[in-house]
Amino acid sequence: MYRRERSIPLRGSAAPLCNNLSVLQLSARKLTYFGVVHGPSAQLLSVAPEGVPLAQRQLHAKEGAGVSPPLMTQVHWCVLPFRVLLVLTSHRGIQMYESNRNTMVYWHALDSGDASPVQAVFARGIAASGHFIFVGTWSGRVLVFDIPVKGPNIILSEELAGHQTPITDIATEPAQGQDCVADMVTADDSGLLCVWQSGPEFTLLTRIPGFGVPCPSVKLWQGIIAAGYGNGQVRLYEAATGNLHVQINAHARAICALDLAPELLSAGEDTFVHIWKLSRSPESGYTEVEHCHGECVSDTQLCGARFCDSSGSSFAVTGYDLAEIRMFSSV
Repeated sequence: MYRRERSIPLRGSAAPLCNNLSVLQLSARKLTYFGVVHGPSAQLLSVAPEGVPLAQRQLHAKEGAGVSPPLMTQVHWCVLPFRVLLVLTSHRGIQMYESNRNTMVYWHALDSGDASPVQAVFARGIAASGHFIFVGTWSGRVLVFDIPVKGPNIILSEELAGHQTPITDIATEPAQGQDCVADMVTADDSGLLCVWQSGPEFTLLTRIPGFGVPCPSVKLWQGIIAAGYGNGQVRLYEAATGNLHVQINAHARAICALDLAPELLSAGEDTFVHIWKLSRSPESGYTEVEHCHGECVSDTQLCGARFCDSSGSSFAVTGYDLAEIRMFSSV
């Protein structure tokens, strides 16, 4: 069970974009960072225990080429083994910052290429694994950035081609040294999932077809893909084979965010957040799901939700036209 705690005020509401909340916990400093985008800027907050806001700052989208102001599409803290970078995406490009200050260490401008004049150009979907950061694009390609231990010498090392429609989200999981282990999944606006194995070169292991609705959010858990769809369903697939384990009619409207820590959190545009316990059946090896908690944020189109710590003892949600981050903690 969870109860509502003190909310964290925002200078403006969150934009109605899926996965519009990023959380970074710094246990050593007893701080939690929150990031939300709206319009051309990202709001970044540092919060002490008991939900007391300490500082709030804004980072703006780099202009790049174009006549109209660029709009932010996502903010995400990428935790690598040797450093933490703050990554912002927009309709112009990809910005990377040192996580503890406003220093931009890398800027990648998006190339419109063969895009038609009426086609939106943007980056969206951010994840990290090993010494790589992955960012999705409107073209369906996934950009792979090789990150050095320190400094700005970041390299675009590869572009992964598996999708024909815009990327919506990317999830990663440590491969743990096993052979043929799927350790990354990418999702797109058609609902297609592409499952990858990382290494010196990235290998596309399998494609899981869509069924006519977008897949706004994905997560990886012990080789299982949790995918949230625009029809409110959560589907759990075996990453290595693409076999469907479980289908949950979780929400009455589109899912806007999923998270894991270690339970599964799902948030939808129907104003509800649900917590699900995942486990594997020792007899069949299939995934079993148990509903643990539901929370309604009345009259609010949710657009972001994240656990605030690795144990899942608290979570936060954002909503369109809601000038605060709602906080909930376990009883």
